[in-house]
Amino acid sequence: MGVLYLVSLLLGITCMLLLDHRFRLFFWRDAKAAAIVTAVGLLFLLAWDLAGIGLGIFLRGEGTIATGLLLAPELPIEEPVFLIFLVLCTMVLYTGARRLLDRLLVTRREKERETV
Repeated sequence: MGVLYLVSLLLGITCMLLLDHRFRLFFWRDAKAAAIVTAVGLLFLLAWDLAGIGLGIFLRGEGTIATGLLLAPELPIEEPVFLIFLVLCTMVLYTGARRLLDRLLVTRREKERETV
């Protein structure tokens, strides 16, 4: 039971990567750029977490679904995995929304040309 959260995060990452693969949104569109964005996002969010931990704002809660393994005081091993999921989810949603909006804009322009 102590790895349920970690396994759930890894399953979520897998699902987001499958969506990404299906629609070629992020990693399967430009792997190098996606890796850079993911690394920068992870480093930024980890720095944010470490600052919060250092200021006593963020504390690790006890839970039976977490492994209990810590990378640093108050920083569980699940945190960087969650942050990778967060960055990946954000970028897949963003690139998917951009694609939909671009497609709607093209459709609107085509309809405007037909009426002129």
